[in-house]
Amino acid sequence: MFRFLISMREIYLYWKSQNKRDGWILKTIFYKRGIEYFYNFVSYINDNYRNMKKVIIATLLFTMLHSCMGCSDSQSDMEPIPVPQEEYMASDMVIYEANPRIFAEENAFSAIKAELDRIQSLGTTVLWLMPVNEPGVLKSVNSPYCIKDYKKLNTRYGTKKDLKELVDAAHAKGMKVILDWVANHTSWDNAWVTEHPDWYTQDANGNVVQPQEQPWADVADLNFDNETMQQAMIDAMKYWVTEIGIDGYRCDYAEGVPDAFWKKAIAELRTLDNNLLMLAEGGKTSLMNNGFNLLYGWNFHSKLKDYYAGKCSLTDLYAMNTSELEGMPKGTLRLRYSTNHDQASEASPIECYGGERGAMSAFVLTTMLEGIPLIYSSQEVAYPRSLNFFNYGVIDLKSNEVFAQEMAEIIRAYKATSSVRGGELEVYTTGDVASFYRAAGSHGMLVMVNTANESVQVKVPMEHAGKTMTDVIAGVDVELPTVMTMEPYQYFIYQQ
Repeated sequence: MFRFLISMREIYLYWKSQNKRDGWILKTIFYKRGIEYFYNFVSYINDNYRNMKKVIIATLLFTMLHSCMGCSDSQSDMEPIPVPQEEYMASDMVIYEANPRIFAEENAFSAIKAELDRIQSLGTTVLWLMPVNEPGVLKSVNSPYCIKDYKKLNTRYGTKKDLKELVDAAHAKGMKVILDWVANHTSWDNAWVTEHPDWYTQDANGNVVQPQEQPWADVADLNFDNETMQQAMIDAMKYWVTEIGIDGYRCDYAEGVPDAFWKKAIAELRTLDNNLLMLAEGGKTSLMNNGFNLLYGWNFHSKLKDYYAGKCSLTDLYAMNTSELEGMPKGTLRLRYSTNHDQASEASPIECYGGERGAMSAFVLTTMLEGIPLIYSSQEVAYPRSLNFFNYGVIDLKSNEVFAQEMAEIIRAYKATSSVRGGELEVYTTGDVASFYRAAGSHGMLVMVNTANESVQVKVPMEHAGKTMTDVIAGVDVELPTVMTMEPYQYFIYQQ
């Protein structure tokens, strides 16, 4: 009987751990094997416990049926992994996404290290390095997300010693460093393709294929049904934590990888460092149950661009903010941004939001409304054109100090108002002016952003008109009027 129960448990756990796409096959196996073991068990009972047979059989049958009917292919039904809480996960966290290819054509690690003071001056607490692994060549389009070897570096960026020095220098300044990790696929010239073809998704003829749900012909799709591959991937992720001392990962295309893998990987990674920061490039809240600290604010960003393009209303934008935060587990947050490497490849913030002033107003909205702010390298100098991250091309990241300093002031205001972050939010729809108030106890923060490229007369929300509040940017106390004039893309951040 004991062997029977253990066998059934193993089959059930294996079924639960698999990708949804194979669920019906696994159910068939489970039922078939279950009947087989059930028959053997009945025979055993018949021979040894004839008087108890009816009771035991009925009990077992009920248990099996209940378990099978209640099983789900979704990992969201499993107990979530608690997200560790650390000081740097507080609401004043700011992430800077560094694209090594715009820092230097060669020795990018050293170039980024030389820029750490400037990067930190923006208010950065976490440095995110886009993929640093050796990229593939076969079928390549020069994407850094096409990984040839998970345990080797792009030699154009530098050596392990150079990366370690960069990480150590960031740590000395109190900053965390996370690496971009590409788990869903590899390059076609990754050694795994020839050495372990069963580690990849294959067609009916046994040929390794590209990800079927994406138009990425330059990469080969990994098979997460293969547990040996999973462990090799986890071991590679552990490597950079132990060898370099990184503080976590931004996980590329996290929604394309089964939840069960992330749950297993993050649990193992946190045996090395329980406070690793795990950022998922994905929007579904079930990812949080796997141990991720942060999710992308994809939908809000898309709605933000639509709003500035005149395709939706301010009410729609607020509604998306609320919707995106629903169902978020306690202690988890959304990454909020007006651009990142993907968006900047299509159009710069200058092109998306109506010039430099419009880009700054969008940055204020994403920073002050909700979540953890992101700065993408080039954003701080108001780079005016699209920036394809597949290419190498050095940018002068000190070319617009005035713009960078203004961004730093906004981040300073963001941190100065941390006492109300997480407090009750009230939003107002006053024409083209996005206004919202957040309160926690006796403290409050009022933000007003003119999102139009024209001067507007706007009523101050009635319950705040006449109040004396501190203009956080200017550092002076002001009595709020009933009506004020706001210049094109002008913004105010008030605190009480």
